[in-house]
Amino acid sequence: MTASEILDHHKVKKTAPRIALLHALQEVSGPQSEGEIKDLMGELYDRATFYRSVQTLTHAGIIHRIVADNVMVKYALNNCENGHHHQVDHAHFYCRKCHNLFCLKSIKVQALNLPAGFVDEEHDLVIRGICNQCSDSPTVENE
Repeated sequence: MTASEILDHHKVKKTAPRIALLHALQEVSGPQSEGEIKDLMGELYDRATFYRSVQTLTHAGIIHRIVADNVMVKYALNNCENGHHHQVDHAHFYCRKCHNLFCLKSIKVQALNLPAGFVDEEHDLVIRGICNQCSDSPTVENE
């Protein structure tokens, strides 16, 4: 789907910054930081508009936010092929050496059996360690 079609599908107003943000996430594989998205968006990037767009797109279930560590947040597109989902259903892996973040779509996050009266609005799974590319390197450091 194009960025415009994704917004239409989710009944979200089409604006140039939202289209540019989605297009930026479609151009690359894997989650992207605000700085990486800013570079891809070029002149259409505005910090306040970016955060409002991220909030709107996250609420609509179009993208998801991943907190990789205490200072790094990345964003990724949700899979819109099978309809509208608001919850990320897969794990993420953060490499402490190269600082890349990977979607591990084959590792599903299980539904939580919460006590009565508790409502799950958001949960995620981030695995931190050394990725397969860095573990092949002879200079792996334990951080």
